[in-house]
Amino acid sequence: MENLLQRLAPNVMDKLPELAGSCGQTLVMLLISGLISFVFGLVFGVLLTVTRRGGILQNLPVFTVLDKAVNVFRSVPFIILLFALIPVTRAVAGTAIGTRGAILPLIFGTVPFFSRQIESALSELPDGLIRAAQSMGVGPMGIITRVYLRECIPGIVRASTITFVSLVGLTAMAGAVGGGGLGDFAIRYGYQRNQMDVTYASVIILLLLVSVIQALGGLIIKKTTR
Repeated sequence: MENLLQRLAPNVMDKLPELAGSCGQTLVMLLISGLISFVFGLVFGVLLTVTRRGGILQNLPVFTVLDKAVNVFRSVPFIILLFALIPVTRAVAGTAIGTRGAILPLIFGTVPFFSRQIESALSELPDGLIRAAQSMGVGPMGIITRVYLRECIPGIVRASTITFVSLVGLTAMAGAVGGGGLGDFAIRYGYQRNQMDVTYASVIILLLLVSVIQALGGLIIKKTTR
């Protein structure tokens, strides 16, 4: 088996420790930026839902500012966002390169997308459930936690799955500017040195990672759908 792999992917076999390190960097970027984006995206998505016109905490100035901010950051291509945030990234993380330097741009690129996904998921909740909770004297925070978030768990999981899959692609793109991970590994060896087996190996690993995320998301959705 080892001889077969050596013949099919000699460059990959020669760089197994570096490949393993790149996989670790991708997972670090995915987990840290993903968890932070989940928290902020969930908060902003809820705010967009409850402060809009007719929401349980209608506040049009807050909604307008948040809505415009989300639209602005969503409209900026991620590769441009990476360069535009270099001064901020250096000030916050101390560096604009490597895994640590890629996390902040990944968060800025993911939060607006996830916020819209959450807003869309929460908007699918029937108004009758909200009115019923209000008629029973449930306050705004109770409606958010016990109605919106509890009843929309499958939609939130679906939005999270889509976002994490998108984030895998962003981590690979961060490699184009020295962000580390599998994207950087594939570019340095697969593209710049024309070692195609490295490119194929990186693509296969990313596909497997996406498949695992989708499988976990599908399993959770199946378990939480009533």
